[in-house]
Amino acid sequence: MTSASEYSKTAAILNSAFQAFATYGFRKTSMDDIAKGAGMSRPAVYLHYKNKEAIVRELTQFYYGEKTTLVAEALSGSGTLPQLLERAIQVQSQGMADILASPHGLEMLDATKSMSTDIIQEGEAELTRLYADWLRREDAAGRAHLPVGPDEAAKTITASLKGIKMTASSADEFEQSISQLATLLGAALEVR
Repeated sequence: MTSASEYSKTAAILNSAFQAFATYGFRKTSMDDIAKGAGMSRPAVYLHYKNKEAIVRELTQFYYGEKTTLVAEALSGSGTLPQLLERAIQVQSQGMADILASPHGLEMLDATKSMSTDIIQEGEAELTRLYADWLRREDAAGRAHLPVGPDEAAKTITASLKGIKMTASSADEFEQSISQLATLLGAALEVR
């Protein structure tokens, strides 16, 4: 079991790494940069992570763990189908505009994709499962109009979110596209 002190050190390293990657880019960030930002020595950081790639993998794991929890909470709340979907999409997308606004945001996304493909696939599959289970419940309750099955609809939701993230040319475009997607999908799935 991880002690509170170890958890605090790990959190400090991850926060520092994220800030350093956003400021300097993945390639130019050194383990010294990460250690300084975490208030630790470089050897102390190496006791937790063997390299920057291991840190990126941990950041990716943390991201999907947090997003899965937030999406599950949003989908289990109260409200209309469009309101629940909009909340889920918003919490899943929260923070991405800041990454895209960073001068090194695209480099960060590329590094994450190349080093954490397995974690991304597992995380996306879990998010898709959450949306599919939610759509099944909404359909069974007569609150959803599903022109395709819940699994296919869920795949469309997560693929669309991923596509917007990869193609948005700015943070503003990302936020506008996410909002439009939530509105369109919510309207399409709502029983009239």
